[in-house]
Amino acid sequence: MLKSNYEKILTSMVVSGLSFSNSLKVLVLSAAFLTLANFIVKPIIKIVTLPINLITLGVFSWLIDVFILYLVTIFIAGFSISAFNFGGANVSGFIIPAIYLSKFWTTVAISFFISLIVNLLNSICD
Repeated sequence: MLKSNYEKILTSMVVSGLSFSNSLKVLVLSAAFLTLANFIVKPIIKIVTLPINLITLGVFSWLIDVFILYLVTIFIAGFSISAFNFGGANVSGFIIPAIYLSKFWTTVAISFFISLIVNLLNSICD
């Protein structure tokens, strides 16, 4: 559960669409809810959507993660995801254009960054 707090803090630094009240209580509640949802709700959804997941070669399981993250925003007050406006970047000649992400695409991006950070922390801890 402690890793979940770090991943949310790191993700909120990268993607400004993730916001939470500056309270440790909100972080602990959101981490606990996300953990419980991953252990209880996610396996049930994966069993129900198994045919779709097989057809998409596992990509649909990522949308299940997005749905679980959306559930956290519904049930935990003080934890929210909003639309995100990326201003663009130019790094060593590599140009990333400006882009506006709606609430859905911001949730997808945050889910991606959370899974990236979790995998990074797991590889460091192992």
